[in-house]
Amino acid sequence: MNNIERKTSLLPMISVTVLFFMWGFITSLNDVLIPYLKGVYSLSHFQANIVQFAFFGAYFVGAFIFYLFARKGKDPITKMGYKNTLLIGLIIASVACFLFALTAKNNLPFSTFLLTLFLLGIGLTFLQIAANPFVSILGDRSTASSRLNLTQAFNSLGTTLGPALGGFLVFDYFSHHTEGTTAVFMPYMFLACLLLAVAVFLYLTPITQEQETQTSTTKGESIFKKPYVVLGALGIFFYVGAEVSIGSNFVAYMKETLQKPENLASAFLSYYWGGAMIGRFLGAVSLSNNKASKKIISMIILAVSCFAIIFFVNYFLHGLVFHQVWFFIVFIVLNFIFFYLGKGKPALTLGIFSMVNLGLIISSFIAAPQIAVWCILAIGLFNSIMWGNVFTLAIDGLGKQTASASSILIMMIVGGALLPPLQGLLADGIGIKYSFIIPMISYCYLCFYGLKGYKIDKQ
Repeated sequence: MNNIERKTSLLPMISVTVLFFMWGFITSLNDVLIPYLKGVYSLSHFQANIVQFAFFGAYFVGAFIFYLFARKGKDPITKMGYKNTLLIGLIIASVACFLFALTAKNNLPFSTFLLTLFLLGIGLTFLQIAANPFVSILGDRSTASSRLNLTQAFNSLGTTLGPALGGFLVFDYFSHHTEGTTAVFMPYMFLACLLLAVAVFLYLTPITQEQETQTSTTKGESIFKKPYVVLGALGIFFYVGAEVSIGSNFVAYMKETLQKPENLASAFLSYYWGGAMIGRFLGAVSLSNNKASKKIISMIILAVSCFAIIFFVNYFLHGLVFHQVWFFIVFIVLNFIFFYLGKGKPALTLGIFSMVNLGLIISSFIAAPQIAVWCILAIGLFNSIMWGNVFTLAIDGLGKQTASASSILIMMIVGGALLPPLQGLLADGIGIKYSFIIPMISYCYLCFYGLKGYKIDKQ
C-alpha cells in the first residue's frame, strides 16, 4: 500500500515542484522587466518600480478576498480543493502571460503591462495560498517538511535563473532582432504555454490524498490583540519589501555606479537571488538535528554546488569569469560564521542576519563601487531565512487561529508592492545609491522583531 501511495504522490509532486520553480522564475523576471520597460518608455525610477506595485499589490487583493471568505466560514480552498485551486491559479497566470505577450507584440501603453502583471499576481496568489499545504498532503505527514524544503529550494533556483536567463533573452538575444517592447514577446509566450502545460499535467494526474476536512471557525480573542502576531505581520511586510526593492533597483544601481549594461547587471543580480538559495540550503542543514561534523560537511557541499550552478550559468550566458565573482565566496564564508552564531535559534538568527544586512548597506555607502556592488548582492545570503523565521515566530502557539493569522501574513506581501516604488521615488530625488535607505529601515525593524518583538505579550 505504501508503494502505491508513493507512486500516486510522485506525479503531482513533480508537477508542483516545477510549479514552484516557475513561480520563482516569473517573480524574479520582474527585476529584468523594470530596467527594460524603463528604457523603452523613458520612465523615472519611481514609474518603473510601479511594476512591482501592480504585481505584489495583487497578492494583497487576492489574499484579502480569501481571508474574508474564510472569516465567514466559506474557505475557498476547502470548497474547491487544493488541486482545483492550483488549476485556477495556473490558468489565470497562463492567460496573464499570454496577454502580456500580446501587449508586447503590439507595443501597447505601459499601463496595459501593469494590468497584465496584476492579473499574473492574482494567479500566483492562488498558487501561494494553496501550494504549501498541497505539498504537505502528498504523502506521509512526517516527511511534509522535507517535501516543502525541496519545493522551496526549486523556487529559489527559479529566482536565481530568472535574472540570468531573462536578462540574456531580453537584453541580448531578442533585443537584437526586435524593436520596442517586442523583445519580451517570446519569453512570456513561452511561459504562457508552459504554465498551461503544467495545468494540463496536473489536471490529468490522479490525486487521492485530498482528505482535508474543513475546520470550524471558533470565536475567541482576536489575533489583532496579540502584539507579536501583528508585529510579525509587519515583519513580513518589511522583509518582502526590502528583498523586492533591492532586486528591483539593483540593475539601475549597477548601471549608474559602474556603468555596466543591463544584460551584465542582470547576470550579477542572479548572485543576489542565488545567495538566498544558498542560505536556505545552509539554513535547513544548520537547523537540523544532525551532528556538528555532518552539518559542516553537508553545508560545504551544498554551498559549493549552488555556487557552481550560478557561476556556470552566468559563464555560458554572459561570459562572467571567476575573477569577476570570486569575492562572493568571502560572503558565503561569513554566512557560515553567522549561522554558527545564531545557534540554531530562529529569533536570534533573524536578529543577527538583520544586523549583518544593515552593515552591508552602510558599507555600500562608503566602499569603492566594485566592493559596494558585492555588499548589496551579499544581502541575498542573509535574506534567506527571514521569511521562514518571521512566519514561524508570528504564528507560534496560535492553535486554531493559525489559519487566520497565516492569511494576514500572506497579505503583508504587499510590502513588495509599496516599498520598491518608494525606493524609486527616493532614487529620483537623492540618487540610486542612497535610495537603499529604504531597505535599511526595513532591516532595522526586522532586527527589533528578532531580538524583542517576537515575544511581546506572548503567553
